[in-house]
Amino acid sequence: MMVCGHQIDGATLYVGSDDVNKTVTVGSWTADRPLTAGLTTWTLDSPSAGWTAHRPLNPLTAKTAYALYGWTKDNSWSSSRVSFTLTDRDQLTPGKVRYDAISDNGDESAATGPITEFKARACQNT
Repeated sequence: MMVCGHQIDGATLYVGSDDVNKTVTVGSWTADRPLTAGLTTWTLDSPSAGWTAHRPLNPLTAKTAYALYGWTKDNSWSSSRVSFTLTDRDQLTPGKVRYDAISDNGDESAATGPITEFKARACQNT
């Protein structure tokens, strides 16, 4: 997750639905200290230094679309969400990340690429 000029206090992984009342949280984490500008990473499936799991990760299932986003405790800011399936996750290799890319005309789409590319693009539209 790249924090661009604000702060992020935690992250939630969920399965979305067209009905907001049917969104299902499958994992939730809080950072021990607010995250400030820059890149931060952590593992979703086990405790990581600097993070507290408030809702340990439920087992992920094939053919389910998940979304991950960062948030603040006071709801003043959030990160873009990134969507993925297990197939998307399994295509990641060391040095690659999945992120929400925004084109020059404002269209959003999930992208997988080198972490250096993500770092260069992540804060362009903030």
